[in-house]
Formats: sequence, C-alpha cells, structure tokens
Amino acid sequence: MLDPQVLMLLGLVGVLAGFVDAIAGGGGMVALPVLLSVGVPPVAALATNKLQGAIGTSVAVFTYWRRGFIDFRALIWAIPVTFAGSYLGAVTVKSIDTSLLQIAVPLALIGIAGYFLFAPKLSDADRAARLGFAIFVPIMGFAVGFYDGIFGPGTGSFFTMGFVTLFGLGLTRAAGNTKALNLVSNLAALALFIPAGDVLWPAALVMAAGQIVGGYLGAITGIKFGARIIRPLVVLVSIGLAVRLLLGG
Repeated sequence: MLDPQVLMLLGLVGVLAGFVDAIAGGGGMVALPVLLSVGVPPVAALATNKLQGAIGTSVAVFTYWRRGFIDFRALIWAIPVTFAGSYLGAVTVKSIDTSLLQIAVPLALIGIAGYFLFAPKLSDADRAARLGFAIFVPIMGFAVGFYDGIFGPGTGSFFTMGFVTLFGLGLTRAAGNTKALNLVSNLAALALFIPAGDVLWPAALVMAAGQIVGGYLGAITGIKFGARIIRPLVVLVSIGLAVRLLLGG
C-alpha cells in the first residue's frame, strides 16, 4: 500500500507527464521511472503507467478534436488497425527477442530529433503528402502500434514523424493525430493488463487525476504555440528517450 505522501507525489508526476505527453509524447519517460522508484513492481508499473497515461491522452485528444486538429473520419480505418497491431505486439512480445531494439530504437530517435531540429520548413502549415492518407495511415498505425505492443518508448515520436514527413501535416495537426492513435495503442495494451490484474489502482487513479489537468494544459499549450513548442519538445523527448534507452533505463 502506498502512503499518502507518495500518492501526492504521483499525482504531481501525473500532471507533468500529461503536459509533456500532450505536446510531444514521451510522458511515460516521466511517469514510469517514478513508479519504479517508489517500489511498484515492473509489470504493475507498466500497466499503471499505461492506464494513467491513457486518461491524460484522452483529455488531450478531446481538446485537439474540439479545436479542429483531428478528423476522426479520416482515421476511421487507422483506429481499429492500430488497435490490432498493438494488441498483437503485446501478445507476441514474450516469444520474440527485443534486444536488438535496445540499440536500433535509440538510433532512430536520434535521427528523428535531428530531423525536427534541422529541417528548415517545419511549421503548422500542411504540405503536400508523399503517401495517400486513407491507405497508408492504417499501415503506419499497425506498424507503430505493433512496436508499441512489443517495446513502446518513442511511439509518439514515430507517429509524429510519420504524419509530418509522409502525410504532410502541420505540427499541431500531427500532434493531435498522434495522440489519437497513441490512445488507441494504449487501450490495446490495457485490454491485456486490466483483466490480468496488473494495474495498481490507487496509484493509477491519483496519477490519472493529475493527467487530466496536465493533458488539458499540454494540449491547449500545444495548440496556442504550435510548432514553436512542439518542435523543440519533440527534439528533447526523442533525445531523452534515446539516452535513457542507451544507458539501460
């Protein structure tokens, strides 16, 4: 049982994680180490992190949608396909060797950070898409969702990179669509974690309350400042995740 002081700390961590995650993804980089540091077992920490993160992401998705940055009709096929990919990844994770990802994923994240740091034309304006949205976003959703199911770190960065470079979305619309598919991917994992009894509910509910505040504040901040804040935060989150993975965090 976690004492009240620890639960208060976790609530504040939920606010910070929700804020960061709503803008650039990577909220788990904030929340998961804290859950582990207060003595939550690894599997329970992963499950609890997914649940509290899903609450904050839901708030962010609703906020982006209300402001017109998400068109769910365009994601009608991507949503179930992303769910299927993530669920399949979570089911098969125990039967595959993910050690190669410990090196490959940090290198990919550093590449994403470099792109967002140095690409001169990244803004909130939409550009010409390289691939058809209706056909290829579901393919991306399945691939990134599967990755999220088997490993996870950097999922938001990969989605954002895809929406910007392949489908020509401006950074704010890319952030909104990223949160929508990231939420679907998290729900697929929870479809396994919750029936298995892995969620530590007192911690999850307190952090979820913080996530509601942080997710809303992060979403409206991302909408207000657009590329000016999304671009540097994607860079920082991608580099932070890469360093943590390379150091064995």
